[in-house]
Amino acid sequence: MNDVMNMFSNTDPSSVSTSVKLLLLLTVLSLAPSILILMTCFTRIIVVLSFVRTSLATQQMPPNQVLVGIALFLTFFIMAPVFHDVYDDALKPLFDEKITLDEAYDKASVPMKDFMAKHTRQKDLSLFLNYAKIEKPESVKEIPLTALVPAYAISELKTAFQMGFMIFIPFLIIDMAVASILMSMGMMMLPPVMISLPFKILLFVMVDGWYLITHSILDGFQ
Repeated sequence: MNDVMNMFSNTDPSSVSTSVKLLLLLTVLSLAPSILILMTCFTRIIVVLSFVRTSLATQQMPPNQVLVGIALFLTFFIMAPVFHDVYDDALKPLFDEKITLDEAYDKASVPMKDFMAKHTRQKDLSLFLNYAKIEKPESVKEIPLTALVPAYAISELKTAFQMGFMIFIPFLIIDMAVASILMSMGMMMLPPVMISLPFKILLFVMVDGWYLITHSILDGFQ
């Protein structure tokens, strides 16, 4: 404990640099879940994958761990160019002591702002800018993160729900067809979901559903 306190109280430049790096690392780790969920494509991906499982009515298959794992790796894949820009423009110069912490924050926010602004609807962004009484920014760099992040989050939720609606339609048709057939046969007590489940899984496998879903998600972030 004394060594840690001495490290923060030491005036030696190398010790101060190490302390700043440690503080930055701890801050990033503490905010990592929020950054991952609200400032990347993770929200859209996990919501869409959850809609797929719900529309199939397969209960807990695939398990939550599998869906989260797929969403994480897709997020890293899609966000790789953005993370690369953040590292090159902000983190690497900061670790090399070429820029200050404040400059690193400003430079790191630019790629993230560009990504979020590209997928944020103007209506959602105007909502938060007007509520905070902020004048319309002339460029993406001037948009405060306090307004851009929630605007981006609700835009992603709307997009994810739109995709989820389109995913539900073919499986809903199968449920309605099976229910109609069972009623016409007088089999009122037999749950339609029990009969339609194999047909929905068969349809999903035949059209290569996971490929189509992943393809749609990737196309949405081009």
